[in-house]
Amino acid sequence: MIFMDQISDHPRENDANDASIEIQVKTTFVPEHSDSKLNRFAFGYEIHIANRGLHTVQLMDRHWQIDMGNGCIQEVRGEGVVGEQPVLAPGESYQYQSGAIIETPAGRMWGDYGFVTENGERFRAPIPLFHLLAPDQFRPIH
Repeated sequence: MIFMDQISDHPRENDANDASIEIQVKTTFVPEHSDSKLNRFAFGYEIHIANRGLHTVQLMDRHWQIDMGNGCIQEVRGEGVVGEQPVLAPGESYQYQSGAIIETPAGRMWGDYGFVTENGERFRAPIPLFHLLAPDQFRPIH
């Protein structure tokens, strides 16, 4: 894996329930699962989610938009993350790893997570846009 020097750190607030979710993203290019001749560029990403609010929250679902870098945007929705719906008390954090395969050496991802508080209030926490960039040696010249 080739680690990219990219971390997004944007606290997100929801005034209705005093929830504050901080999301950090770190990306990696995965050359062993990539093939530029087949327009296949694999990336891993590590997400760190921290509850900076006053209430316990549970991550219920995810919504991703993946810009393939060629004009196509793939939308992904699903329950939880990597098969889990973590519960975060105030001050707690959760970290997971996942990945995406795109059709070009440069793309982007963004989206949001759906949370519910211990009081049953639902809110969405935006995931900041982050870039998927293959190193120069993996970018074909046309």
